[in-house]
Amino acid sequence: MTDPWLIALDVDGTVLREDGVMNDAVVKAVGRVRDAGHEVMIATGRSVAMTMPILDRLGISPQYVVCSNGAITLKRDPDAPTGYARKYVETFDPSEVLTTIRGSLESANYAVEDETGMYLFTGYFPDGTLGAVSEKVEFEQLLVTRATRVVVISPEHKIEDFLSVVERMGLHKVSYNVGWTAWLDIAPDGVNKSTALERVRETLGVPRSRVLAVGDGRNDIDMLEWAAAEGRGVAMGQAPTEVLAAANEITGTDLDDGVATLLAAF
Repeated sequence: MTDPWLIALDVDGTVLREDGVMNDAVVKAVGRVRDAGHEVMIATGRSVAMTMPILDRLGISPQYVVCSNGAITLKRDPDAPTGYARKYVETFDPSEVLTTIRGSLESANYAVEDETGMYLFTGYFPDGTLGAVSEKVEFEQLLVTRATRVVVISPEHKIEDFLSVVERMGLHKVSYNVGWTAWLDIAPDGVNKSTALERVRETLGVPRSRVLAVGDGRNDIDMLEWAAAEGRGVAMGQAPTEVLAAANEITGTDLDDGVATLLAAF
């Protein structure tokens, strides 16, 4: 193939339905474009540990994988236990943002992911949401941990109310996005899926005109805008309005196998 594309796929709500099901149609469509010579990779908010099984389920082994909303980029490495090693890791001091948020959301639950993928948390997180490697600690311990991400959940808030609280706090020193329920992911300043993908694109030597990115969440907005600027930024049909606005294409919903529909016509 003379003109391979870089295809970046979000996980939850994109290749996976929100209930965790991955349909055969999606797996087959991904396999077809992979076999055609395109570089199909994952760009997700998930931690490394929660991302690796998705590669297996899709049957792909891309050169790079973007995890933790761009804070961690993996590179394929046959000598590593999982077949991948951490190539780029972005961290920040979470103390200021944590104390700021706690002042407005005292009853919220907090977690910090470090560069090894370990989560330290305080409060309550539903089983499975943080991955397998986590430890409950006192809030003060979160303040002294170098973070690739801070997670805040506040189930008592409606998503709109939570967004307004976040906006009022003026989190200008970090990049943030809100996921399912009242869930806030906070990444190092200027770090998101698009910054990590641009580095991958440059390394692989793929023109901006041959990038395709697909996602459904607010943490995909930067990625979709980046892809849409010269290539194809595709929002899933069930995405919120502001996510749809960031894309230059829209496909079907996760329940309708929108990724399979998109890639079938690729």
